[in-house]
Amino acid sequence: MAKKGNRVQVILECTEHKESGLPGISRYVTTKNKKNTPERIELKKFNPILKKYTIHKEIK
Repeated sequence: MAKKGNRVQVILECTEHKESGLPGISRYVTTKNKKNTPERIELKKFNPILKKYTIHKEIK
């Protein structure tokens, strides 16, 4: 039997890319433990379109 855990899948989207007006989208899929981090997460990830590391925020 599979365990029912607190881990959920979340989508991270680049904040700088929306403002730049360039076509395309930079998104990452990751998991988080909703019991330990109930708030939305922000991580620095690589944006291949802008070719630099930017802040990606959780969307839902």
